[in-house]
Amino acid sequence: MDKKKLDKQVGGSHYQMAIQPIEYIQANRMQFAEGCVVKYVSRHSFKNGKEDILKAIQNLEFILERDYND
Repeated sequence: MDKKKLDKQVGGSHYQMAIQPIEYIQANRMQFAEGCVVKYVSRHSFKNGKEDILKAIQNLEFILERDYND
């Protein structure tokens, strides 16, 4: 991903991580729900806490239903 695009931030602030979640998600060509899991798990400890974990779980449930009919 173009580093210039990562320098632009619309609202809030960038996650303080060695690799931004968007870089990892795009580099691995992840689908939407998988990308959401990465994002929510990556940020839970410094943004929305338990709510982000619950969002990650919800997206994992979407993946189970989509891919495994569970």
